[in-house]
Amino acid sequence: MSELGNLVHTLSMPLRWGDMDAYGHANNTVFFRFFEEARITWLSSLELGGESEPTGPIIIKTSATFLKELSHPATVEVKTYAGKAGTTSLENWHTVTDSDTGDLYAEGYAKLVWFDRTARKSTALPARLRALAAE
Repeated sequence: MSELGNLVHTLSMPLRWGDMDAYGHANNTVFFRFFEEARITWLSSLELGGESEPTGPIIIKTSATFLKELSHPATVEVKTYAGKAGTTSLENWHTVTDSDTGDLYAEGYAKLVWFDRTARKSTALPARLRALAAE
C-alpha cells in the first residue's frame, strides 16, 4: 500500500494534439478526463457500476494538483488507488506520470458514492470495492 492507498489499476493513454490549449500544454480539464477514464476502466474490469446496472458510482468531490506541464507528444500512465471506504463511499486517488520518464504531471482525488439509480439515493458500497479499500 502506498500513502495514497492500495494500487488497484493502471492505464496507459496517449495525449492527443487536440488536448493542448493555447499555451501549448495539456488543458487542465484533460487531467480530469484521464482520471475519469481510468476510474471507469477499473470499475468495468470489476464488472461493477455499468450503465445497465441498478447501482453505480457518482462523484461527489474531485480535485487535482498540477505539478508539471504536459505537452504533445506524450503517453501517460494513470494509476488509480483505493483509499478509505465509508458505508456508501470510497476515496480514489490518481497519479499521472510519463510512461517513458516516470515524471509526475498531476495527482488527483475523487470521492465516489455508490448510488441506487431507481431510488435516486446512496446505497451500500459493494463488498468487492470495500475489500480493495485502504484501512
